[in-house]
Amino acid sequence: MSEFLSQLLFLVQRLTWLSVLDLTLVTLIFFAILLVVRDTQAVTLLRGVVLLIILISLMTSLINLPAFSWLVKNALPVLLLSIPVIFAPEIRRGLEKLGRAGGGPAGMLSHQIPGTDGSLQQTVKAVTTACARLSARQHGALIILQRGDSLRDYIQTGVVLNARVSPELLMQIFYPNTPLHDGAVIISNNLIVAGSCVMPLSASGILNRTPDRQMGLRHRAALGISEASDAVAVVVSEETGSISIAHGGRMIRRLDSERLENILLAFYRPEESSSRNSGWLKRVLRIPSIKQPED
Repeated sequence: MSEFLSQLLFLVQRLTWLSVLDLTLVTLIFFAILLVVRDTQAVTLLRGVVLLIILISLMTSLINLPAFSWLVKNALPVLLLSIPVIFAPEIRRGLEKLGRAGGGPAGMLSHQIPGTDGSLQQTVKAVTTACARLSARQHGALIILQRGDSLRDYIQTGVVLNARVSPELLMQIFYPNTPLHDGAVIISNNLIVAGSCVMPLSASGILNRTPDRQMGLRHRAALGISEASDAVAVVVSEETGSISIAHGGRMIRRLDSERLENILLAFYRPEESSSRNSGWLKRVLRIPSIKQPED
């Protein structure tokens, strides 16, 4: 015990402010990597890479294997160069989050011009009313509300509409077997910009560990676009009529129309929400409220 304490004291005495800064930077880098790959399929891959490195290190240090050690020594640089290729989606998502955090407050559903509050309320009310009616009829729907990040690439995959948001139009778009019902509607600046848009499917590892893995394509697409941007996605299940909302890779399920409206207003009019409601919203968005699998 005394020997251990003496060695620990020796290490502490050799520490300088540069050593502390060096260790802090390395710790932050590893923390950032773990934060980027959290709740993604890359976690399993990263675990396998770490175990492989540990196994190879033990073999080369405990057993004298000259040929194998030479092979590992020469293959290691190639493996390091392949890391950006393997983890490209996670790296891109992490850089997007970093850029979004440094870009100031997210854009709103409508431009913050005096007198436009009524338009914002009408848009949220129209989406809420349409979702309630679609839920009662068990008609599936996927509505994407653009915020700060541009969704131009996804708009180009659909049919451009540029129409005023109304419950009747949304219900008509998502009526079964109509030309635009299969896909997502994108709303921006209080207009239905496009319909029948193709959304990216979620790559979150949550789907492999919870009943979410049994969700339908609409829910997976809602999670996918919320992972790729800061947009808010509203989903109506065709199987059960349940209303869900996704943001930041998390989903709140089984919402009624009143709760849906309050959440949307909290997203797009945060300056009018109390700190208590904002804290509640953040807590709910971080914890997926899922108990039963749905379509």
